[in-house]
Amino acid sequence: MVDAILILILILILGLAGFYVYKAKKSGKTCIGCPHSGSCSSQKNGSCSCGCGEK
Repeated sequence: MVDAILILILILILGLAGFYVYKAKKSGKTCIGCPHSGSCSSQKNGSCSCGCGEK
């Protein structure tokens, strides 16, 4: 029973995260999770101004 509850919680968390990404992409954000997402330079040159896309 505990395993089933943990699996349901994990599915819920993953579902909500997926919905957040879907909604953010639909609203036009390019760097999801970036604090500068609304004015990120990735709209201009393909890289995030905060460096979150750099490795």
